Amino acid sequence: MTHSPSCAKRIRHEADAEQWDIERIADTIESCCGVSRLRSHRLARGWTLSQAVTELQHLCDSLRLSAPSLNAEQLRAWEATPRRPRARTIDLLCRLYRTDAQGLGLTGNYRPGGQASTSGAEVTLRAAAATGPQFRHPPVPAGQRTGDSLDALVDSARRAVERTLALTTVSVTQLEVLDERMMGLRRSYVVTPPAEMLTQLLEDLEEIRVLSGDRQPANVQLRLSEMTALVATLIADALMKLGRLHQSQRWYGTARAAADDSGNTELRARVRAQAAMLPYYYGPLDTAIDLARQARLLNRNRPTATGAFAAAAEARALARRGDAEGAHTAIRQAQDLFERCKHGRADDAWAFPERRLYLYLSGAYTYLGETSRARAVQQQAFRLYPDRTGIDPALLHLEEAMCLVRERSLAEACQLAGRTYLEVQEAHRTTILGSRVQDVIDILPSSLRSSRAARELGEILALPAGPM
Repeated sequence: MTHSPSCAKRIRHEADAEQWDIERIADTIESCCGVSRLRSHRLARGWTLSQAVTELQHLCDSLRLSAPSLNAEQLRAWEATPRRPRARTIDLLCRLYRTDAQGLGLTGNYRPGGQASTSGAEVTLRAAAATGPQFRHPPVPAGQRTGDSLDALVDSARRAVERTLALTTVSVTQLEVLDERMMGLRRSYVVTPPAEMLTQLLEDLEEIRVLSGDRQPANVQLRLSEMTALVATLIADALMKLGRLHQSQRWYGTARAAADDSGNTELRARVRAQAAMLPYYYGPLDTAIDLARQARLLNRNRPTATGAFAAAAEARALARRGDAEGAHTAIRQAQDLFERCKHGRADDAWAFPERRLYLYLSGAYTYLGETSRARAVQQQAFRLYPDRTGIDPALLHLEEAMCLVRERSLAEACQLAGRTYLEVQEAHRTTILGSRVQDVIDILPSSLRSSRAARELGEILALPAGPM
């Protein structure tokens, strides 16, 4: 079982207190965390993959050597699989970690006081040997083998295979623990600021990725793909809130690929419905409609929370594009499916509770210009949100301000939008909130955008980041 990076961090803290040398730290991480020798040396130094690549580049610069074409993903692959780099890169990695073939399972010797390998033939030969199975007993030429040496070789090979099977199969208990952590992430996500949440999401995703990269039974691999899709979707959503739109789009693509890999139809639909949020807020609307429609079709009209979510997402995107008939049809379908499905917990980011349905209906009715209906669902939603939550209540207030604009209460609309923006906690006052305030300004009649209320709202948006 491979442990998370936090286990290596704990070992480093203990090592610092007891003044262990780097080799002992790497040995302990390897045996405790179940990682490769190459990875254990990186973790012993507390480096991320990107930091290790940067350190290697600095080393090459200091030695006036040409740096290899290496990135974090390539190093990750070498750490996780039997694949090995070329002989010259192996030599540089040994220099970087100041160890030898025994230290990394590769080649070269750069321990303090050690002799560097300078023979190209020797380097190549050792590198080639390192790519094969690493047994305790070196192979003996067939003509020289005794019965005992052959038995030892056979037994060594069997033990190596058994270790592989034992280390790369996720136990039922480990899956249950991961499931518990996924539920914890889903609940934390509802109230935790996106920048803070990203770190936790990425750490947990790395652990899932490492497990997925090993040999797993088919049912376990599919479950890990489901977890990957869930966490990648939350990462994409957090990036969207922070205004990192290109990164968010890519992560939504990763989430869709993982969901498709899992074969779980409801998950495939859910990820697409969630991904429709990015183009709904930032365009193009046709993409939002298409993703929501894909999700609805995958759901096949089953009475599920995902089906209600997909129909509601399609409704508000159609309304924003101006398709009143299509929006009303989707609203009716969303309400019908919601009445017949299990909604899930209100504090679960992966559920579609009643208050979230109202949030989507608010968007649909607001863009349809049906302000009385929009106000009704907004008030229903406000009653369901606790004091401590994310930005959904603020988004509802901003749609309330849009309704005021449509009712020609322009000064009141600007004041409500500005007050809403300033009252949101600093950590939650992210780019998406600013973009929604800008939407209020954009729907003002052009002749009134220079009014005092509109100017003051624009000034609030222009304020520098920080407590207000």
